[in-house]
Amino acid sequence: MDDIDAQVMLVSGIAAFEAKEFRRAMQLLSALAEGGEPDAQFRVAVMCQNGLGGVPNPERALRCMRAAAEQGHALAQHGFGVMYLYGECVDKDPARAAEWFRRGAEQGLAGSMASLAMMYEQGLGVERDVEAARRLYERAGMGVP
Repeated sequence: MDDIDAQVMLVSGIAAFEAKEFRRAMQLLSALAEGGEPDAQFRVAVMCQNGLGGVPNPERALRCMRAAAEQGHALAQHGFGVMYLYGECVDKDPARAAEWFRRGAEQGLAGSMASLAMMYEQGLGVERDVEAARRLYERAGMGVP
């Protein structure tokens, strides 16, 4: 598959995903995800984690989410943090969740900032720090709860 074909498959797969045509999205994105494309890996991970368009596959969800997150995909970094925070597809580990939320926050992802703020506010996986929580909530565009 050349670069143009891969790009067409990626754009088509993302469009199918956004349209909630998950079976079609999985068909289009699977090979790209296995080939290392982070946008495809993230979406395949979400589908596998939640059984969208098929049977849940926690092992593949974890593998794809980790691969995309390690490549710097901000939404995958947030998703990987969620996996660790709630123990989805991986053992629950709030400290690791905080690490991944921090990476997403560093890329400007408001959801990661808010999640990390909540963790600082509660002392969950990090040392409790109300001031750090306040700063993160503000950066995320949220009022302090």
